[in-house]
Amino acid sequence: MATMSLAAASPLTASTPHGLAVSAPRAPFLGLRSFGAPATRFAGLAAAPRPSGRGDAAVVRMAKREQELEEIRAMETENLEQEVVDLKGELFLLRLKRSARQEFKSSEFGRMRKRVARLLTVRREREIEQGINKRNSRKLDRKWKLGIVVGPPPSLREKKEED
Repeated sequence: MATMSLAAASPLTASTPHGLAVSAPRAPFLGLRSFGAPATRFAGLAAAPRPSGRGDAAVVRMAKREQELEEIRAMETENLEQEVVDLKGELFLLRLKRSARQEFKSSEFGRMRKRVARLLTVRREREIEQGINKRNSRKLDRKWKLGIVVGPPPSLREKKEED
């Protein structure tokens, strides 16, 4: 006569022919949220609608971005490249301020990097229109970087003019 242990007799486990206890699959907990529709514990409670104030701000930001892109596309290529150089100089000054623990706006990093990315994107769009492939674009970019004459960024130029 075989003896049965309490572990094998519990409802959470099932016994195998060799007397080993194996856990039975558990039912999913209904209180957890899934990635699809939000699960509610109680059927009568539904999620309250969110205010639409945040969506309006996103529309305004998108409109500003589109306006900025139109402004960038209207620029000549030489002015566009000069602005890239100026913005990179400003980024360098911001990094210096951060390392010297001076006061600066941390949001300026992201704003300037995005502006540089937009400028370079418009520059690449123009190269594509001219039929310049990726490899030649990299060669032209290297030549352009070697030809850059480094000068003070606009913020330092303005300070020198004031003095």
